[in-house]
Amino acid sequence: MHARSALPRRMVLAIAAGGLAAALLTVPSASAAAAHDGASTAAKPTIVLVHGGFADASNWNGVISRLQHDGYKTIAPANPLRGLPTDAPYIASVLKSIDGPIVLVGHSYGGAVITNAAADNPNVKALVYIAAFVPDEGEQLGVLINKYPGTQIPAAVQEVPYANPDGTTGTDLYLRPDKFRAAFAADLPASTTRLMQATQRPFSASSFTDVTKAAAWHSIPSWGLVATQDKAIPPALERFFYKRAKAHVVEVPGASHVAMISHPETTTRLIEDAARAAG
Repeated sequence: MHARSALPRRMVLAIAAGGLAAALLTVPSASAAAAHDGASTAAKPTIVLVHGGFADASNWNGVISRLQHDGYKTIAPANPLRGLPTDAPYIASVLKSIDGPIVLVGHSYGGAVITNAAADNPNVKALVYIAAFVPDEGEQLGVLINKYPGTQIPAAVQEVPYANPDGTTGTDLYLRPDKFRAAFAADLPASTTRLMQATQRPFSASSFTDVTKAAAWHSIPSWGLVATQDKAIPPALERFFYKRAKAHVVEVPGASHVAMISHPETTTRLIEDAARAAG
């Protein structure tokens, strides 16, 4: 009696084991699905966004939210704004901490920083300039900004001296309250620009006399955005820079110097174009 009942039990166990094996063959494991998702994310480059003078990383908020929505890992480090000899090595150190391909984006003075910082970094696959300086080796921003007429920055700045640790005196540049909106962000609401002016980060006047040591755009593909109503960097100068760098260019009619704030959608599309090409 016991022997006869054992046979059906073995058959039931065999059938159950077979069903489990089939299920394991047809249903992906959680770890496999996670690995697939990780591979998909890893395939996209990291986007690094570098702000310019009178600004901070929050200027990129509208762009960051869109890039993250589209699956891009995004970093917007604080640019020290202490001059190219300090700022370029600092941003270069951030880049060295990132694994995999990078799309490096610079706004305004940040364009000069990324031009120097990306040199000799094989992970930087594309440079994107948003209403930015794109200097060549040996050039100074203070000379370049006057190459074409139209900048309001020299007349809008206030110089504030500060003491260096070695006892020498440096000079910080601020945009005056009554000049900020017209020179920097004329296509934004006045209520917004009042906050931006109050929280602006000054940058060292030496940034305009520092000499560019390396120009990564000679070897790295570039993209550029022209802000056609830019009163900080003249649009003609932006076009000159981008043509010289053989950049892929978009123009944003009516955009002020802070096109990434007033036109985040267009800015994001340009960055993602560069990312797709880099990939």
